[in-house]
Amino acid sequence: MNRIKFHVKKGDQVEVISGNFRGSSGKILEVLPRRQRVLIEGVRIIKKHLRKSQDNPSGKIAEREGPIHISNVKLIERNEKPVKEKKKKEGPKAKP
Repeated sequence: MNRIKFHVKKGDQVEVISGNFRGSSGKILEVLPRRQRVLIEGVRIIKKHLRKSQDNPSGKIAEREGPIHISNVKLIERNEKPVKEKKKKEGPKAKP
């Protein structure tokens, strides 16, 4: 299978450059590669009405982030993970 490579990834700090949410910025929570969309923290908040259940006895209006097309975001700061150092294997030691 081929993987699609994007200019941003999860954890990066991005800014929305076009669309209704232009100018807002946040951290990427999730990348949806098949749909070419990203979820950005605090941008495009969607309200979803939930019916009554055991978890929500009186019902609830849940708020969550909606997806934005990946071409509408610009990378501000990359979240660099610390590089792991490889342990070198030591050969058998000579006995004195």
